[in-house]
Amino acid sequence: MARTKIRNALLSVARVWQRRATAGELSVETVTLYIQVIERLLRFAEAQGVTCLDDITAELASYFIEAPGNDRHRGVILTPAGGTRRQRRSALEALFTEARALGLTKAAPLVDLPPIPRSPRKPGNELTDPDMQLLRFHAERGMPATRHAALLALLLAGLHTAEIAAATTDDLDLTAAEVWTNGATRTRSRCCRLDEWGVRVLRLRRTHLLHATETGPPPRLVTAASSAYRSQASVCSGFGDIARRSGLSTGRRKVEPKDVTRYVARKILHETGQLSEVARRLGLSSLDAAAGLAGHRWNPEGEGGEAA
Repeated sequence: MARTKIRNALLSVARVWQRRATAGELSVETVTLYIQVIERLLRFAEAQGVTCLDDITAELASYFIEAPGNDRHRGVILTPAGGTRRQRRSALEALFTEARALGLTKAAPLVDLPPIPRSPRKPGNELTDPDMQLLRFHAERGMPATRHAALLALLLAGLHTAEIAAATTDDLDLTAAEVWTNGATRTRSRCCRLDEWGVRVLRLRRTHLLHATETGPPPRLVTAASSAYRSQASVCSGFGDIARRSGLSTGRRKVEPKDVTRYVARKILHETGQLSEVARRLGLSSLDAAAGLAGHRWNPEGEGGEAA
């Protein structure tokens, strides 16, 4: 078997990943992340004098997974977080799995590496109406030049972070108090309702963006990051700023975008009494997922509970 260069293997495997993304088997965000990780592996391996796929040993793979990195402000992180290490390992496993299937290698350097433990999953925070008022108040700082109020308005309308990252000024129908989303990997396209506050802040944000953008495609409402992965990360980072400013996110308590989605899900269920309406408005294909977000225990068979 000819010895395959890591660079050539990445080109071949990336084409497979992109075809799988087109078929809906992988998300575009995952493909982008995997390619970025393997590009970093390529530079890391070359610095060690390794250029061929077969020469990536378990030791080199382990060094790469544990290597220092950078945060979003380009600061050095000496000990990468568990999530970062799992992303690196997942990308390497995907690379070698596809490369073996393509006949580019027989190597499996990660097979004997121990798993990377996960921290226990923390329960979501149950945000209240006063919490939402705090978030709205602090999101308006610097509006409309800042994105925070628009971000929160879209979250409260029922959009998820990947959908918010893609939302543009053309997606707004403020006369009808609606915003359109094409959905994401796990959510469906739909129209989402905007509340009165959302209409007001998004009107200001749209006017500001269109005044600053005379030509070209409609500007995105919240982030101008180049890739889908970076755009979604930017949305999460922006929400983190709001949560910290409001005092809801602290060293002991972390408030995330999904906590707002849970609040919206509970509100829809309270107003309508229907899990199907929660699923519809949030673009979910599963009533179980809708029940989980709304904090509602249900039994679709009708045993020991009431199906909604």
